Amino acid sequence: MRYRFVHAARAALIAPLLLGAACAVSTQQEVEIGTNFASQIAKELPLVHDPEVTRYITALGDSLARVADQRNLDWHFSVVDSREVNAFAVPGGYIYVNRGLIERATSMAQVAGVVGHEIGHVTRRHSIKQMQKAQGANIGATLLCTLTSACNSDLTQTALSIGANAAFAKFSRTDETEADEEGVRFVIRVGIDPNGIPEMFEILQQERKERPTEVERFFASHPMEESRIADTKRLIATYPTAQLKGLTRDAPSFQAFKKRLLSLPAPKK
Repeated sequence: MRYRFVHAARAALIAPLLLGAACAVSTQQEVEIGTNFASQIAKELPLVHDPEVTRYITALGDSLARVADQRNLDWHFSVVDSREVNAFAVPGGYIYVNRGLIERATSMAQVAGVVGHEIGHVTRRHSIKQMQKAQGANIGATLLCTLTSACNSDLTQTALSIGANAAFAKFSRTDETEADEEGVRFVIRVGIDPNGIPEMFEILQQERKERPTEVERFFASHPMEESRIADTKRLIATYPTAQLKGLTRDAPSFQAFKKRLLSLPAPKK
């Protein structure tokens, strides 16, 4: 999958804000950074604008964000019209889930787990910490390139040194563990079965064996070892049995949402 990204001149518009991120980043600055990313994503990635699809993913995301957000962020949830399996978060409360991932899920709990995980990346400020580690590297474009495949490689690799900076956009194993912990906590708090999280990992692992190119972007930005499935299952098992009883695994509204998505014209990429 390839989408055109910004020319170096347009990328430079984001750079001053990111250079300031080398120091402490306030919530307001984080939101400004996220807004810049989201504005560019809206121009460069094909988003699903169907009202029914948007309504459902927003309702699901908002239900999770309400129990996660203590900073009064204005959350935004979008579906990317791509068959590639991926999901990513942008600082300040912007969450994107690829159509390909949703269509491979079999239950609401699986997609809720992914959304909760991505919300966890935002609440733990993982991307902001990546920027602070960069200490002035122009990783605004790099993060977008690595997370979304949004780059024209010939132009961007030369102008922005993608190869040198791409490591900043890859979440660490610790980041992933933290986001998993948050995802489990969030879905349980809203009454959703957390077992959807390891179930989704199992689906992705199987997809990796059968069609590796369609999940490579997810694994590039979300390193996942086989042990991660067992780790999330062990984490869930630490919750009291009574707290895990009667949690929702699926809902007719999710299946209607997925059916609606499947009825739309096939993604071009």
